[in-house]
Amino acid sequence: MKTGRSLRSRLLAYAAIVLATALLVTGIGLSALFSRHIERRIGQELDTHLSQLTGSLRLDANSTLSLNREPVDPRFQAVFGGLYWQVDDETAASQLKSRSLWDTYLDIPGDVLRPGETHVHDTTGPQGSRVLVHETLVLLSAPDGDHRLRVAVAIDRAEINALETGFASDLAPVLAILGGVLLLGFLLQIGEGLKPVHRVLSGVTAIRNGTLRRLKADGVPREVAPLVEEVNALLDAQDQAISRARDRAANLAHGLKTPLSALVSDVERLRARGETDIADDISELTGRMRRHIQRELARARLRHGRSQDQTPVKLIVDGIIRALKRTPEGENLDLACTVEADLTVPVDPDDLNELIGNLAENAVRFASTRVLIDAETSMDAVVIRIADDGPGLDHAAATQAINPDLRIDQTAAGAGLGLAISGDIVDSFGGKLDLGTSPLGGLEARISVPLTTTAGSHSGLHHPAPNSH
Repeated sequence: MKTGRSLRSRLLAYAAIVLATALLVTGIGLSALFSRHIERRIGQELDTHLSQLTGSLRLDANSTLSLNREPVDPRFQAVFGGLYWQVDDETAASQLKSRSLWDTYLDIPGDVLRPGETHVHDTTGPQGSRVLVHETLVLLSAPDGDHRLRVAVAIDRAEINALETGFASDLAPVLAILGGVLLLGFLLQIGEGLKPVHRVLSGVTAIRNGTLRRLKADGVPREVAPLVEEVNALLDAQDQAISRARDRAANLAHGLKTPLSALVSDVERLRARGETDIADDISELTGRMRRHIQRELARARLRHGRSQDQTPVKLIVDGIIRALKRTPEGENLDLACTVEADLTVPVDPDDLNELIGNLAENAVRFASTRVLIDAETSMDAVVIRIADDGPGLDHAAATQAINPDLRIDQTAAGAGLGLAISGDIVDSFGGKLDLGTSPLGGLEARISVPLTTTAGSHSGLHHPAPNSH
């Protein structure tokens, strides 16, 4: 049967998608937060440099601008070292700058700046680099009056970008490990969540095998309980429907029994009048109808599926042998059973009794002196053998043996349904019935009862090879 993707795979795929999205958003968010933190931290560093610069500015008697002490950061001394400062004296149109600027200047926007304010800019720095600038306005007294000094400190954004890139590189494996741990947690959670579904599935399989009659509601989660109740209700309805169908089949068969008996009486009267051809035709049709009715009655009695109980084989066989020894065909035969006393099979006792009984009755009918019933156990099945020393069956006769409309021996008593009904019973619990040559020289019927195979396999009846006797 074609099925779609498993629920586990779907849930795991959804969990992976949600997890990947969450980790991606987390990575982007953490990177943005780190960038903001770096911007603030770098801003504080630039403000510190601004304070040092403004505190070191001096105007001498000639109103010449100078620095009492330059900032100590070595990047200010390295040419294009990434950290720059610049002081513009707007009053005297003069300028001081760090050695790191060399022969370049910071391109600072000429916005309106009030004393004590700090403005932040992104602008072009040395060699076309992008720099982050903090600037402030200082009023410094001189003999010729107050001078407006614009003090600016800048840092190359490449340093900030390197820090952000390093953080992202360090963050990626951490998020990957976190994702793996969370995915494993999701997998365990999905497995735990699907356990009730697997328990329901195991229960349904046990019901089909016959080891359980109804699903157990104990310990079932609230979400799965309605499913269990519906399955049990469906099984109850099915049992009722099967029971009604069996009753209707039995009523139909019993309703036809009287008319068929009347037809048999009419056949005898026709033969007494010499109308044998008509009598034979009616007799054949009547016999065929009776065989059909008996087979359907036998089918209606079948307990489909594996039994919840283990039925002792020897106990069933001993009872069948005792009954057959009291029949005219069996009283002069050697009927033997070598089945071990503790051997059991998961088959309903009534079904097993009818199955072995039909095969043993056929063996007694055609045996010359002896019928032997034995059994052996393998890893996955119990094989029950019913052997006789009669004439046996060839391939064509074996084919006819399971046909309810054909009889191998038209002179023998009975309806000729033993093997056909036995095939139905074996099929009901998923077993196998083989017909072959007996070690005694006649026919051997081998019943394979699976110990683990589910019912309904429809293995049917297997015929002997064409050279079988």
